[in-house]
Amino acid sequence: MIKLVSDTIDKADIKHLVDWLSQDEIPRLTKGELTIELEEKWARKIGTKYSVFVNSGSSSILLTLAALLQTDKIKNNKIVVPGLSWATDVSSPMLLGYETFLCDCNLTDLSCDIDHLETLFREESPSVFILVSPLGLVPQMDKIVELCHTYDVILLEDVCESMGSKFNGKYLGSFGLASFFSMYFGHHLSTIEGGFINTDDEDFYHLLLMMRSHGWDRDLPKSKQQELRTTYQSSEFDSLYNFYVPGLNLRSTDLQAFIGLRAIDKLDSYSNIRNINFNKYIELLTCNELQLSVRETDFISSFAIPVVSKQRNAVVDALIKEGVEVRPLIAGNMATKPMWYLKYGKTLLKNCEIINERGFYIPNHQGITVDDITKITNIINSI
Repeated sequence: MIKLVSDTIDKADIKHLVDWLSQDEIPRLTKGELTIELEEKWARKIGTKYSVFVNSGSSSILLTLAALLQTDKIKNNKIVVPGLSWATDVSSPMLLGYETFLCDCNLTDLSCDIDHLETLFREESPSVFILVSPLGLVPQMDKIVELCHTYDVILLEDVCESMGSKFNGKYLGSFGLASFFSMYFGHHLSTIEGGFINTDDEDFYHLLLMMRSHGWDRDLPKSKQQELRTTYQSSEFDSLYNFYVPGLNLRSTDLQAFIGLRAIDKLDSYSNIRNINFNKYIELLTCNELQLSVRETDFISSFAIPVVSKQRNAVVDALIKEGVEVRPLIAGNMATKPMWYLKYGKTLLKNCEIINERGFYIPNHQGITVDDITKITNIINSI
């Protein structure tokens, strides 16, 4: 079996974890100082000022969108999300009451179709755009940032599948107001479950800290705590259960932070392996309707390899028969999912529909071999 993913938590990590848990004094397991250390380390790695560790990548989307509703940053409740994305990119704004619009994808890097995006910006004047970077591929960041600036749209980056990818030497996840990362098993790095929100905006960061944990002030810097307690005349005792904003409970744990602190050190080596594998796939894979190419501005920390073929069903059957794990290309076209069309009706997304009908993805990870890649590409090329 050639699996889609290879576990990034190895036996050395488990031994390190067991040693930590086996101390005479049991370490703090719920969120504490290790979480703060992890957040600071991840922010430095990506090149942002702040990071907030939560219990999943999906929770990072939900929390960020919920926090935006508590600010004066948005001019209306309209949001644009790529039609080629993950369920929670779309369901989170829907659940929070945003008026949601789907943008078509392109057939080169699979992110948003720039022309369709500008049309939506011009016609709908949304407040927010979630940019998804599928499977480690790098969007045209310069054009997208410019469009968001021109039309006064807040850029949020979903980098859950593209950890380690760069545009012009700068990590994806450092371009917008906030960005989302996943630490789920099978992604580039793992804390078993977990996710990050990264931002450079201090006030927004403080709001995220409060809303992550019920709406109280316990996670804030002391100066910010005192400011709130003075403003709302809350004593130190009363502030233990005072709630300044509507909050959630999306915290992760120090146990997962302990795992994450070691995981971050693996990002560069794993990304380089994934990038080498990606280029090998490009070299060997001759039957792919997608024109996968690497711009000089891009470093692709490939999550998996997208393939589009009119013979998809036959190719998928052949791969499965030969022990190769394969999946639909992310989630296909979100406009075809009942959660979307039962609310918004039919939405035509031409390129997303091509992906929906012909797309799938194949394995790439730090544990795959050249022989594996050769076997997979030979199967695809032969049909």
